[in-house]
Amino acid sequence: MAEAEGAAQPSRPALGEAAAAWRSRFVSLFDRAPVALAISDAYGLILGANPAFASAWQLQPGKLEGRRLLDLLTPTNDRQLRRLDEALRSRRRSRYPVEVSWQAGGAARHGRVTVEPVSDPQDDVPRLLVSLTEEADAGRPELRPREPAEVLGPQEARILPLVAAGASGSAIAREVGLTVDGVNYHVTRLCRRFDVPNRPALIARAYVLGLLDPAAWPPRVAAAAGPERP
Repeated sequence: MAEAEGAAQPSRPALGEAAAAWRSRFVSLFDRAPVALAISDAYGLILGANPAFASAWQLQPGKLEGRRLLDLLTPTNDRQLRRLDEALRSRRRSRYPVEVSWQAGGAARHGRVTVEPVSDPQDDVPRLLVSLTEEADAGRPELRPREPAEVLGPQEARILPLVAAGASGSAIAREVGLTVDGVNYHVTRLCRRFDVPNRPALIARAYVLGLLDPAAWPPRVAAAAGPERP
């Protein structure tokens, strides 16, 4: 009986492989998330950022690694900042919002970061999961839905939400009735139009420009960004 119970226990290599698979899955979801996210150490040193977070400064994610949050963001509510500092010192685990401002593209922007201490079991000092939300009317380019660069064509309006949902090229092709090459053609055109290097950055840029509805899941095109009707 004891031997049978022992045989049912997963081996250490198997546990390690499972942990690595989950970590890889987390990284993939982190990069694809439309929400602006960053991971920092307890002192605010950025260890990683996703494309949505980096787009707030019109940068690539790698350009933010090694920089400090307080070099990028200026807290505008001292009471909230003190509360966060006290929580980190006492190692309390919750979510702490802090109103902030920052500079990007020559304009002042305003919003809120939410800081949540998280960690792996082996970490003595928790890392911080930081999400950034920009105020809708602060520093964001006003959406002019009939400008050519900001209006999606009929196929683009069908393809972009599927890309944002993480669908593969073949799945998108089946859904919209194109070949995979046809889908890739439209995605490449969108990347060039919005000056982004890849699909995760395209998704982030689409949310920033208001092309995708931030309150909808599965993703859908915002009403003002759809193709013109005759």
